[in-house]
Order: sequence, then structure tokens, then C-alpha cells
Amino acid sequence: MGGSGGRKVGVLRTEATIESSEGKGEGGIRSCSLLYRNPYYSGVTAKMKHHRCRLIQACAVWILVSLEFNPKALVSASSHCDFPAIFNFGDSNSDTGGLSAAFGQAGPPHGQSYFHHPAGRYCDGRLVIDFIAKKLGLPYLNAYLDAVGSNFTHGANFATAGSTIRPQNTTLHQVGGFSPFSLDVQFNQFNDFQRRSQTFRNKGRVYETLLPKAQYFSRALYTFDIGQNDLAAGYFHNMSTHQIKAYVPDVLAQFKNIIKYVYDHGGRSFWIHNTGPVGCLPYIMDLHQVPAAQVDKAGCAIPYNEVAQFFNRQLKAAVIQLRKQLPLAAITYVDVYSVKYSLISQARKHGKPFTRAPSLTIDCASPVDPDGYISTSLDGNIVLSRGFEEPLRACCGHGGKYNYNMHIGCGAKIKVHGKEILVGKPCKDPSEWVNWDGVHYTQAANKWVFEKIVDGSFSDPPIQLTMACHRHHHS
Repeated sequence: MGGSGGRKVGVLRTEATIESSEGKGEGGIRSCSLLYRNPYYSGVTAKMKHHRCRLIQACAVWILVSLEFNPKALVSASSHCDFPAIFNFGDSNSDTGGLSAAFGQAGPPHGQSYFHHPAGRYCDGRLVIDFIAKKLGLPYLNAYLDAVGSNFTHGANFATAGSTIRPQNTTLHQVGGFSPFSLDVQFNQFNDFQRRSQTFRNKGRVYETLLPKAQYFSRALYTFDIGQNDLAAGYFHNMSTHQIKAYVPDVLAQFKNIIKYVYDHGGRSFWIHNTGPVGCLPYIMDLHQVPAAQVDKAGCAIPYNEVAQFFNRQLKAAVIQLRKQLPLAAITYVDVYSVKYSLISQARKHGKPFTRAPSLTIDCASPVDPDGYISTSLDGNIVLSRGFEEPLRACCGHGGKYNYNMHIGCGAKIKVHGKEILVGKPCKDPSEWVNWDGVHYTQAANKWVFEKIVDGSFSDPPIQLTMACHRHHHS
């Protein structure tokens, strides 16, 4: 169907028949159809029924999404929470300007894909926390440390790049140095913000338009994404994996204390991310020269990921303990590790959609694009994915196997004969890359991760973001 003449195009949608597996051995989809409906013609212009086709899986996903069916967590639409604010704690994975406000703005090309200028994020665009705010109908969070132009009516962000749960005896600018704004400092900032914001808001005038209402603190969503740098700190000090595992209980004891402090200050809804697969980050692979015998099929460093998984098991156990100790709290544990590892290990399978063809004929024996994969969007439309490029290489960097050099970072310039030359260059299209600068993810990858976790598929309890105020009883 041509696109000339300003015609409206139809949408692709899926239909499938599902038979129950009860009493029939293996059940599943018995037929699957790809339909294109044109507003000018009745009927179907493209139809396909092949049990073996990859589209079958997409049909199943579409049905689950369209019916909002989750056997573990079926909650009515009326149960959606009304979060008036977000208070975020974390490191660079969710820093929206904290470190930049304290130590100087991260320069270009950071921010180029969405903000079109540096925006305090170590990314070409938005972070997962930005997509969380958008989903909840809230503005992007301003950093607590950013004094200019900030509006804290709907929350504040206390995260800073390089932050740890446990305070580090290092300075930011030394090798292996970390942010001075560890989680205990972030809580102190929150405590001060909560108290002083109400003192000023009660004065009225402009303060009422810049600061949150008192009741927002008990109704807000409290998000946490921190812990990765606590593990990295051990590596920078040449500790063994055994030594790092040995201090994880102390790290998580401090984490639990902070959650309890926030609870004592009125916090009730907590959304806690576990740590990602640090062994898949270019900077780890480059700095630590991981031997081939310790690299998995995805190209990631096995020992580093094992430590991350150990941390995550301990974190989940800590969350279970917190639920028992804080009876009024709704605490959601989100397994971003599994999502990110899936993204990296199957990068070619995932990626940005590149077509919503107005008419499409698919022969399952001859895929439309050998590098493209069929999937579904949240509205049920069939889309094709081009896949992400080299997930273990940085989009923005300089040289080497992983396009990462700790001395020549993203955006770095050198002087040659008195002239500045950009050497830490970004790739042509960051939306096709997983890793941005060797440490952080691209906006496209962040969006992909968010879309996987927002519906609760990787959460414990399996509850979607918009219902994270609801408590679930666990044994």
C-alpha cells in the first residue's frame, strides 16, 4: 500500500487462539495471525498462520498485554497509585544533575539525543528514572544539589554519580575515587530538605510553587538504584571476589538502616533496583584485563557478574527482612540485572523499532530481515527491531577493543599545535548502541530496560510501577 496522497495508514495487530494446557499435555498457541486493516478496504491484506513462526511468541505477548493479564498480580485499573512525588537515591544510573552541580557540568556530547545539550546526566539522553517519572505523569526530577532553576514540587533527586552505600575513604578525583555523597549523606540531605521545605512553604508566595506539600512525603514513591560502586570500590583496591563478598553484608546493613530512616520520616512506597551485570561494562573489561577462561558466551566477565549476583541475592533477602520490620511499607524489589543481561547477551534481538509497515507479507521460512526480530509494542502493534550494535563497546570513547580509555573519556579533547581536537567522539547513532561511555547505558538502552520492568515482570512482588503503593504479604 503506497503512502502517497496523505492517506491514513492502518495498524498492524495480532490475533491468536490459545488452548488451555490443562489435561492436554503441552498447550499453547495453535494459530497465529498477522493482520493489517486498512480504513478504505474491509478484510485482511496480510495473513499468516504458521505454528513455527517467530510471530507466535509476539502474539502471546500482545494478548497478555492487551488483556492486562498477569496470573501473579491481577489488580484492577482502579488500584493505580497516585504518586504526587518521587524521591530518588542512587548513583550515576539515576543522577539527573547532582554531581554536575557539585563538581562541574558533564560536557558535550552528553545529553545530545534528547536534551540537545548537557543535562547533568552521564548519558546521551534520559535515564530509567526519567522514564519512571514520565510514566507517573510527573516532571523529570531536579537534583537536590542544583540550586539554579530547580522546582521540587513533585520530588527531588539525591543521587550523584560515583555514590556508594557505604562511605569511601577516597576523594572523587583520584583513581578509584568515589562521590562524597554516599547514601547516608543523601539521606541527611533528604532529612534537611523535608524539614526546611515545609518551613519555607508555610511562608507562602513563590515557595508554594517550588516545594512539595507536607502530605507528599508519605504518598511519594521512594526509588533506590545504588550499590554498583560499592562493588567497584573493591576492584579498584585490588580485592579478591572473596574479600568483596565478605563486606557485602555490612554494605546492606547500612542500606537497610537508610530504608528504615526514610520509613520513620513517612516513606511508605519503595521501588528498589538491584545492581546490574558489572562484568559486562566496557570499563571493567578494559581495566581488569579479564582472561578468556573467565569470559562467558556474551563476552562478560564471569567473576564480576557472580559478585553482582551475590550482592543481589543478599539485597533481596534484606528486602524480605525489611517487609517484616516495616509493616506499613510497600517494598518492590526490581531485578534489573536480569533485564540488562538479557539486553547485552541478546543485543541483536533487541533494539529500536524500524518499521510499522502499512502492508506486510511474512513468510516464516524467509524472514523479512535476517537481523530484525518481531516483537510487540505496549499498544499491541507489531514492530520489527533492528537490534543493538556491539553491546560491549562504548558508543562514546576512544580506542581499544571496547572503545574505552579511562584517561580519554567521552567528550575528551586534546590540543594539537594549539588547536583543540575532539578525541572522545560519540558514535553516529547512539540509539543503536547499548553502552554510552564505557560505564553508563544509552538512552535507547535505558528506555528498553524501563519498558521491561514497568509492568512488574521482573519485580518481587510482580506488581507494576503504577501500583507500587500496594503491600503484598509474603511468607
